[in-house]
Amino acid sequence: QVHPVESGGGLVQAGGSLTLSCAASGILFAATAVGWYRQAPGKQRELVALIEGGGLTNYDDSVKGRFTISRLNAKKTVYLQMTSLKPEDTAVYYCNTRGQSWNWGQGTQVTVSS
Repeated sequence: QVHPVESGGGLVQAGGSLTLSCAASGILFAATAVGWYRQAPGKQRELVALIEGGGLTNYDDSVKGRFTISRLNAKKTVYLQMTSLKPEDTAVYYCNTRGQSWNWGQGTQVTVSS
């Protein structure tokens, strides 16, 4: 079973930037579509960004133009570069496959203050 580890969260002012990292394992990592999900208190978990093994990306409209997902397959790591952060981006951020086949990690808290 894959147990991803998310890191890089923290407290940032509105308009600021933050980069998250997701470290995973698995022999098929390079061919696996991996996404960043987030969940705010009282809300459902939502997929905000997805990157396929070949590098193609998709973003939820709420983050498009502000967030960039990338990966370094040699390190089995997926990144989420977040810019122009807004208070509504505040949530716990998780990584998982498109099919949610990994175990959910502990997530990393992102808090954006106004």
